Amino acid sequence: MIKTIIFDFGDVFINLDKPATMREMNKYEIEELSESLLDINQQYEKGLISSTEFVKSYQTEHSQLQENQFKNSWNAILIDFPEYRYQFLKKLSAEKNYKLILLSNTNEIHIDWVKENVPFFEDFKACFDAFYLSHEINFRKPDAEIYEYVLEQHDLKPKECLFIDDTKENTEAAKNLGIHTWNIEPTREDVIDLFTAKKELF
Repeated sequence: MIKTIIFDFGDVFINLDKPATMREMNKYEIEELSESLLDINQQYEKGLISSTEFVKSYQTEHSQLQENQFKNSWNAILIDFPEYRYQFLKKLSAEKNYKLILLSNTNEIHIDWVKENVPFFEDFKACFDAFYLSHEINFRKPDAEIYEYVLEQHDLKPKECLFIDDTKENTEAAKNLGIHTWNIEPTREDVIDLFTAKKELF
């Protein structure tokens, strides 16, 4: 029996265009990212470096890149947050049948954009019993530590949890710990259909 539902944020609630950042970077003659920048991205998602250090890392390798150009490119992945999904969560929260947790790989620049562009973000956040952002807790998916951290923080049993994420490696990592999963396909599935799509769990 499911007692806790753990949600990803991107492409579960907020719509993403994942190739958009590189499309924008191409405008500044950046065709691909070096291994060191890919590593920097992960460090930034874990909150191990500041936003200033993060931007400077890109400018060190690509001196033509202005800070505003980089931030606009970095935020191009973020499209919109349909309010009907917030309303679904709000209703779920009000019913108090499940513990609700958000678990997202993200970073300060993206969250700053969300705060500025999603008027109901604070109300959305208030729907959860816990709200974990990778850069604030210094872990990121799919590392086992992030799931273990959430389980330990709330004394959760994996078999009583459902984790929803659009990235296969993230749901596989959770599944390896005994957590039920829904690897949502954002082009044809929607989180508001949770109780239909995963009806066998409820």
